[in-house]
Amino acid sequence: MGPYVTLPFDLQYNLHEANPWWRGVLQANIPVKRRWPFNTLYRRLQDGLAPITVLRGPRQIGKTTLLNQIIQQLLEEKVDPVRILRVQFDELPGLQALRKSGSKEPIQAIIRWYSDTILKMDMQQAISENRLVYILLDEVQNLSDWAIQLKNFVDLHSGVRMLVTGSSALRIEAGRDSLSGRIQTLDFGPLVLREIVEWSSSASLDPVLTNGTAPLKEKEFWLSLQRFGQKNQDIRNEAFSNFSKLGGYPAAYKNPNQPWDELAAFLQETVIKRAIQHDLRMGDRGKKRDENALQEIFRIACRYAGQSPSPSQCAEQLRSSLNANVGVQTVTSYMKYLDGTLLLRLIEPLEMRLKKRKGYSKICLCDHALRAAWLGEVVPLAPEALARQTHLSDLAGRIAESVAGYFLASLTGLNVHHFPERGSDPEVDFVLTIGERLIPIEIKYRRRIDYEDTRGLRAFIEKTANNASFGVLVTQDDTATVDDPRIVPIPLSSFLLMR
Repeated sequence: MGPYVTLPFDLQYNLHEANPWWRGVLQANIPVKRRWPFNTLYRRLQDGLAPITVLRGPRQIGKTTLLNQIIQQLLEEKVDPVRILRVQFDELPGLQALRKSGSKEPIQAIIRWYSDTILKMDMQQAISENRLVYILLDEVQNLSDWAIQLKNFVDLHSGVRMLVTGSSALRIEAGRDSLSGRIQTLDFGPLVLREIVEWSSSASLDPVLTNGTAPLKEKEFWLSLQRFGQKNQDIRNEAFSNFSKLGGYPAAYKNPNQPWDELAAFLQETVIKRAIQHDLRMGDRGKKRDENALQEIFRIACRYAGQSPSPSQCAEQLRSSLNANVGVQTVTSYMKYLDGTLLLRLIEPLEMRLKKRKGYSKICLCDHALRAAWLGEVVPLAPEALARQTHLSDLAGRIAESVAGYFLASLTGLNVHHFPERGSDPEVDFVLTIGERLIPIEIKYRRRIDYEDTRGLRAFIEKTANNASFGVLVTQDDTATVDDPRIVPIPLSSFLLMR
């Protein structure tokens, strides 16, 4: 087995506390409701194509809960408790002491200690005896060189299964090259509308998109999604009304009657500030980031949700609000950093036919409730609520565009861009690329649709080089109609039932 490995006492104590099943104690207060990635993660952990599955998502959406539910399922299926190791790397006590002791590979040190002390056999011996060992690492990207450590480990122990979570897309993505062929990534965000149905009522709906993104290439898929929404419109509308008021963070549905001010304070403190302050501190060495500037740039991002402001435009606002000399490069860098925390997605312009890219990234927020909490400005999306505040219609349209963009960007394996106005070519809000097919999507968040509202879609479809046979028009409700068989109108509420 090699030399016996010791760890600092605080670290050993924490590992024992984080793995109570080793001493015959079950986890307490595990939620019954499971988020949509559960089945996929559990299957991949058992027999996925790669030894490592990475689950990425912003803070407070339930990544740790998913890990705990998977452990519970393993135990219910009579997996030997000592074959399950969970490590929570988010401010793990004793980790600094391990580093100071000279350990350059803390993950390897923890697993060797686990093998010696808990498993009581060499890891390779357990694998050779067909005893699968499950290693679950939460927020592992907080460690430097985490990817190299995992690569070295799985290369030596080909039968180990790992599930890794992370809140930083940048640092997870940075490890992808060294883990090539050894990793599968799954992205998820706040609750999708189908989950809100289940979390806020006794009803349930099956997902329409179940087997990759290839069905999106077919017009019939979008027509079936349209029909599905109409068929379940009462359930759909109730869930969308809740989504409009509360957003998609799970905490909002644990007690839906809590005052909005309390939920807003929670989102500010545990999601936005936590990501900015904690991930700022855990960032790459040598890169100094200004916390006040980051918070202000996130405020600007909220203001421009669903839009494509230029970096110089943002820099000018930042200089005004902070009374400091801030350049375009800083704005660009900080926006990418916020994209890396997964609080927002930057949707890039579509490059076509080797033309030089024109336009800027479109800002799509993780959840419109974050915008409402950070700006103190609640904008309804539900049609009946918006009808009572018509002065917010244009702003609601931008937010609807932001919601749709983040949702699309979270679909694994789907390439999403926006198409800015170029010469005589009008703007298209989003363009999906699946193989050689392009699917243009326009957001017109209103009840009445006129001919001019479809100009961008029609122009894009009619250009043969775009290889787009149809387009999708996302509207406010089911009453919107389009006098063009190439365009499928679908309410945002039905659009979000896709997953």
